[in-house]
Amino acid sequence: MSDCTIPEHNRYSRDDEWVRESEGGLYAVGITDYAQQRLGDVVFVELPEPGTKFDAGQAFGVIESVKAVSDLCIPIGGEVIEINPSLEDTPETINEDCYEAGWLVTLRPNHPAELETLMDAAAYASHIADRSD
Repeated sequence: MSDCTIPEHNRYSRDDEWVRESEGGLYAVGITDYAQQRLGDVVFVELPEPGTKFDAGQAFGVIESVKAVSDLCIPIGGEVIEINPSLEDTPETINEDCYEAGWLVTLRPNHPAELETLMDAAAYASHIADRSD
């Protein structure tokens, strides 16, 4: 999996989600290239209703692929402001463009400083290298 894309401007969780500051104090959240490669073809995504609040590390949805069903864990606590509406009809967008068109939710964070507890791109690359066969 050494050919994974890991954008420098994102922060990463140990659960293979990414977070990126968006506009107006909001943050976009999605799964990493490493995660989507390991899952294989994504066939279904279940996301929470806007307005739902989560603590960091809580499951906020489910992603289903031809290989597995996995929980999605929110990397930083906050309130879901928007979900990606295109994923209902085209969940495979996550496989095609996990960092842009395949984002999952936007979040208003409880504590923006929580972002600093997440890994930067170099630390995440090391984290996945340690797990690879």
